[in-house]
Amino acid sequence: MVYLLARQTYKEKTAVSIVHLSDSSFEEEVINNSLPVLVDYWAEWCGPCKAIGPILEDISSEYGDKVVIAKLNIDDNKEVPAKYGIRGIPTLMLFKNGEVEATKVGMLNKTQLSAFIDQNI
Repeated sequence: MVYLLARQTYKEKTAVSIVHLSDSSFEEEVINNSLPVLVDYWAEWCGPCKAIGPILEDISSEYGDKVVIAKLNIDDNKEVPAKYGIRGIPTLMLFKNGEVEATKVGMLNKTQLSAFIDQNI
């Protein structure tokens, strides 16, 4: 019983936490966030966007409270992608102190994504 309780506690601490953004929540969740925020601009019809999803989940659980991982569907939210000039997806944009720190367009594997985050946080 103690083992099971310990295992549940461990799972809670490593749970995947990806923030789902909208045009209306972007400023609060990204611009005003004290932590760096990695925003994944994506669309439901985009194959590479779907492929990067599990990688973002892994990154979210590994980086924990160092970086916020967030997703913004460009089909449902037009203002933010237009403001930041999103032309291709997936686009990964790392924000730090409310400003764009770095951007990558296209599919990244886990090693590449970790390196991108590490170089820019």
